[in-house]
Amino acid sequence: MDVQVNDTIQTKKPHPCGNSSFLVLRVGMDFRIRCTKCGREVMVPRAKIEKNIKKVVRPAPQEQTP
Repeated sequence: MDVQVNDTIQTKKPHPCGNSSFLVLRVGMDFRIRCTKCGREVMVPRAKIEKNIKKVVRPAPQEQTP
């Protein structure tokens, strides 16, 4: 699975606050993700998060102005 820092992921199982959208802060053997509703940060093992990802949303590339 190709997940990068600053991607937003939609998970199958929601966070206890009711939100299922998370911002990816760190990628490696563990993922550090932040809930986009309440701001709580969680470290999750790669194997567990890859099973629970429903969709990956990439940020739009920003154009550089001269």
